[in-house]
Amino acid sequence: MYYFPFEFTFLRGINTKHMMFVFGAICLAWDAISYREIKFSKELLIASIIAIIFSIVGLISLDYNNTEDYAYAIYIGSMWMWLIACYGACCCIRITHGYISVKLIANYLIAVCLGQCIIALMIDFIPSVKSFVDAIFVTGDRSFMEKVRRLYGIGASLDVAGIRFASTLVITAVLLSEEKEIRTNNKLLIYYIISFILISVMGNMMARTTTVGLGLGLIYIFLRSGIISFTIKMINIHFWRVLLLSLIVLVSIAVYMYQVNREFYGLIRFAFEGFFNWVETGTWETNSTEVLKNMWVFPDNEKTWIIGDGYFNNPITRSFYMGTDVGYLRFIFYCGLIGLSVFILFFIYLSGALSVRFYYIRYLFLLLLVIVFANWVKVATDIFLVYAFFLVISQPYFENYYEEDFEKI
Repeated sequence: MYYFPFEFTFLRGINTKHMMFVFGAICLAWDAISYREIKFSKELLIASIIAIIFSIVGLISLDYNNTEDYAYAIYIGSMWMWLIACYGACCCIRITHGYISVKLIANYLIAVCLGQCIIALMIDFIPSVKSFVDAIFVTGDRSFMEKVRRLYGIGASLDVAGIRFASTLVITAVLLSEEKEIRTNNKLLIYYIISFILISVMGNMMARTTTVGLGLGLIYIFLRSGIISFTIKMINIHFWRVLLLSLIVLVSIAVYMYQVNREFYGLIRFAFEGFFNWVETGTWETNSTEVLKNMWVFPDNEKTWIIGDGYFNNPITRSFYMGTDVGYLRFIFYCGLIGLSVFILFFIYLSGALSVRFYYIRYLFLLLLVIVFANWVKVATDIFLVYAFFLVISQPYFENYYEEDFEKI
């Protein structure tokens, strides 16, 4: 309900993020009453100040250009809606387990993403499941999904799903690299490795933005394995053995399905289109990258460069303003380099502050920051909802429930 918000067909206009926001507000009020004071961490307060500045820049752009596109001009409101909705999600976890931790949150994210991938395949392969899901849930522009042959889950589709899969993959990579309990427990190790592989493959079938998380996750696992320093521990040798065996089994199944099932054949070729083109033609390219090449449209005047045009979407067609979906350019056209710089600062601050707060997994926030900046080359989606988990569990109200459970680096 939080990570992949969705609407019911019989309750249009209200999605599950709004529901979690209401629940989170109640939980926050209850905690404030219980502690007899309202208090927040300094990381949250400073991040909110930067978000306010970004919103002010957006409002100035709207006022200067006499426009009414409030897409990011009220970002501080959007930020706090995500934050309070996340507070509700974390309270659910706290109530269920009696404690909360990074690993526990990661387990939920892995399960949710894996579940979305499985649901997406069921929707695609089983007509009755598709009919049921389409009847109960608002699943986006179905005609577009069918036209471009894209998988979708419940509230999970296109780049929105891809960037959340990518974030979950780097979190999983950190779990695999730093959590001693997983490394020493064969069942847990196999579960996390198989989950990482399945989300990577099936996630790419839904949105190839997943590849960013796959690449960063593999790089992190490789660097933390000790191969470069030539000091490979036995626990790492065991990890690579399990990883290779899992890959052999899953790749064998995938190759078999690729050969005998036409639907699966098309999904695999879409998921790894760049790889197939590279092998077959010697050129790494996809349909998405070709479309993206024509979207690099730069401002032609100083005013737009500095403060923007005040448009995130075309006011007439409601499509991309200036015909570009490139994240960096959309922010520049909306609020100029000033607004873009403040928004970049927002995520740099979050990554830096949380890497200090959660020092034992500090590299995770560097990976998340890379995902943000890499994603903006293609679309304007941000992943504050992922950062929100760490902001919430670092709040004073969660101090008595939070447990650090990673092996210290």
